[in-house]
Amino acid sequence: MPFKRFVETGRVVYVVDGPYKGKICSIVDCIDQKTVLVDGPESGVPRSKMRIAQIHLTKFKINFPYNGSTRTVRQAWIKADLNKLWIQSRWAEKAANREKRASLGDFERFKLKRARKVRNKIRTNVYKALFNKTYCPKKKTVKTAKA
Repeated sequence: MPFKRFVETGRVVYVVDGPYKGKICSIVDCIDQKTVLVDGPESGVPRSKMRIAQIHLTKFKINFPYNGSTRTVRQAWIKADLNKLWIQSRWAEKAANREKRASLGDFERFKLKRARKVRNKIRTNVYKALFNKTYCPKKKTVKTAKA
C-alpha cells in the first residue's frame, strides 16, 4: 500500500497554520472533505474544527472510540505517552531547531556563518586528501643517469 497516513479518527496531526501553529492534536471526527474535528487536551488545542490544509498528518495514532469526548481523548493520549513520543521524533527536533534559528540575533547569525565556513573548509580539505590518495596516486619518478 503506497499511503500509510490517512485522515482517520485518532490520527495525530501537526498544526501548520492558525492560532495553534506548532502544536499537535488528534482527529476526533471527519466533518467533510476539507474539514475535521480536532482535539488536543494535553497540548493546549481545544476541540474545534480545522481545515485539512492547516494540518500535517503524523505517523502517530491513538485509539479511542469514534467521536470520543475530550476526557476519552486525554486518557488515550496519556496511555500512549504521546508527548514523550512527539518530543523524541525527528519532526519535533527539526521544529525546535527552526524556532531556535528564527530567534537568533545578528551576532549569533554571524558566529554561525563563521563556524560553517570553518567546518566546510575542514570537510573540503579532508575530501580532497582522500580523493587524491585514492584516485591520483603519485607516480614514481625514474632517475636518469647523466652522461
